Amino acid sequence: MKLVSIVGARPQFIKAAPVCKAFQKAGIDECLVDTGQHYDDDMAGAFFRELDLPKPAHSLGVGSGSHGRMTGRILENTEAVLEEEAPSAVLVYGDTNSTIAGALAAAKMAIPVIHVEAGLRSYRAAMPEEINRRLTDHISSLLFCPTASAVENLRKESVAGPDTGAGLLSQAACGALRPTGKPIVANVGDVMMDALLAIRDREIEDSLIDTLAPQGYALVTLHRAESTDDEEILKSLLNSIADLSEAMPVVFPMHPRTKSSLERAGLNSIVDDRPGLHCVPPMSYGRFIRAQAEARVIVTDSGGVQKEAYMLSVPCLTLREETEWPETISSGWNRLLGFRPADLAATCRNVRPPDGEAPAWFGDGHAAERIATAVTAVLGG
Repeated sequence: MKLVSIVGARPQFIKAAPVCKAFQKAGIDECLVDTGQHYDDDMAGAFFRELDLPKPAHSLGVGSGSHGRMTGRILENTEAVLEEEAPSAVLVYGDTNSTIAGALAAAKMAIPVIHVEAGLRSYRAAMPEEINRRLTDHISSLLFCPTASAVENLRKESVAGPDTGAGLLSQAACGALRPTGKPIVANVGDVMMDALLAIRDREIEDSLIDTLAPQGYALVTLHRAESTDDEEILKSLLNSIADLSEAMPVVFPMHPRTKSSLERAGLNSIVDDRPGLHCVPPMSYGRFIRAQAEARVIVTDSGGVQKEAYMLSVPCLTLREETEWPETISSGWNRLLGFRPADLAATCRNVRPPDGEAPAWFGDGHAAERIATAVTAVLGG
């Protein structure tokens, strides 16, 4: 049994870390492929080192580009890797261009596809991530969902095969891949919970965070195409962030895409020379988790950050019209503000965590173990 796992972006490195360790423990032969979708060292190389990920057996070096160009290059290069490695299955994570390209390359070669973080839906058809995850789910043989709502989404689309519930997949439950003509679906929990629990209690030094009062600042992230590619939307968001820095300190790790868009549009003056606004390069995973954990509020357009904020019990305000994590909204820990939030500063000043503990929607930190057990049962039996 050989498994090819495909990663290419920062969130996928985080998700892969606990899964790779679980595969090693289970004796699964895994070949890691890095597409190079995130090629900046702050976004890729540093994460491999910090998360103790194995060195990729293949690095495709795709880099940036349009969606079509990037997806096509990853697909072509992945096909060559799969011809060389001849794996039993291909595993992909999340909803990036690396996800759909890797899944398509495998499916066209009649290699079973395993999708980790399956079943998420924003129901915004034009969203690139929504296209990627929908198509990937529909050509996958084994779908590992992070939540019960993700399983329900697949059931609504008539994707779900055998109902495995929330427990471990057994040999009897799995049998052969696609035994009923539909993929096997399981709610195993969220592997990002595994990763977060593994790093949360480390002693992380940070010269900036050390100077700020815990629960006394806002943490902001901004990187999606909807937020950064439209100059007017980006300008409006930057002005809101600048205004927020007058109300409380703001830590703003700048994604390379955001920095490039800001410079291209000549909007640097909005964020430059503001004492309360700390624009910094992308943080390591450990530093970023610490920055989230000690923030008063998190403002983001990221799907993963919404979820991490929930896991850390920090109120989140999302700069989008929809979310693939409805649990964070229904529990009161997250609010959707849209791309043009009205008076972001006042909203952040007034935000309060809801009463009571956040329900454990995302599992118990053992998702990777369940995935390794299931893969062994399905492919090794």
